[in-house]
Amino acid sequence: MEMWTNQSNKAALQAWVKETGIQLVQVNGQRKYGGPPPGWTGNAPPPPGSEVFIGKIPQDIYEDKLIPLFKSVGVLYEFRLMMTFSGLNRGFAYAKYTNRRSAQRAIATLNNFEIQVGYLIQVCRSTDKCELCIDGLAPSVQQCQLLPMLQELTTGVLDISLHPSPFRKQRQLAQVKYISHQAAAMAKKALVEGSLCLCGDQVEVDWLKPNTKQELQNSPVQAFPKIFPSGPDRKTLSQGLCGPEDCCMPPGVGTVLDYLNMQCEERQLGTPVFLTKCIQKNPEGWLRFWYQVVIPKYPSPFSGFIWLKPSHSGLEDHEMAKNAVALQLLKALGCPVV
Repeated sequence: MEMWTNQSNKAALQAWVKETGIQLVQVNGQRKYGGPPPGWTGNAPPPPGSEVFIGKIPQDIYEDKLIPLFKSVGVLYEFRLMMTFSGLNRGFAYAKYTNRRSAQRAIATLNNFEIQVGYLIQVCRSTDKCELCIDGLAPSVQQCQLLPMLQELTTGVLDISLHPSPFRKQRQLAQVKYISHQAAAMAKKALVEGSLCLCGDQVEVDWLKPNTKQELQNSPVQAFPKIFPSGPDRKTLSQGLCGPEDCCMPPGVGTVLDYLNMQCEERQLGTPVFLTKCIQKNPEGWLRFWYQVVIPKYPSPFSGFIWLKPSHSGLEDHEMAKNAVALQLLKALGCPVV
């Protein structure tokens, strides 16, 4: 439910939309005009460098003020105002022109423009950033866990690599590349607002800064093949990332799940409660499971995705998934696993 703090501004926007017949489409936390605009006859979208970033916008200023202002210096191809669920803008927007010259004119003319008494907006060139960094991942997190989770939560993942975090000891940082700036921006919004939690760890999501990227290039990287949309490839399988078969439990302990239950009991954490769901099967027979595990006295739940291939162990698919997840949880909890 939208909660407008300035009813007169809301009424002005609605009157302007009705008077001009302009169409504003709200999707994924942004309200968009154009892309292309009505009457567009071009065969291709504007070239790179045609978009400007607009910052420091008062939260109760809307398109009825912004679009005419930015149209005054050139023909707009697209205008995107970032919105909150409460009906306020998020303080920034993007204006894409039909050519670079209009974008340069917008920067020269409208940067530090007083849009409201005491409020100067910022207008600068929009950079096509396509890479995010996810910092704070546990050392036990592997790409076969992280990739399917990101594919489920976001769209347009192009490449991913894991590095030791330069900012947090004993943690990993994931460098994630998307197919476009817009895909990366939508992914960042989804991950930040979704409070991404992987294997019980709260992580930080931000744009990958040039100095951080340079530092990562000089650090070790866990090699990972390009995206596998239908399941793990042979290299992934040979690394044994997706099953508990190679794990040896202490004498007298049955399955990995039994061992996890025993460890949680010894630590007085309570018995883990598992939720698993098979959501995909690829042509090679691999199964993709979503899971969530709640350990009663652990601060946060564990959730994610895992690939498994049915074996001849006699375990049902869901029991096999629980054992594979239990192995990951044992590592995350720092339990001894051989």
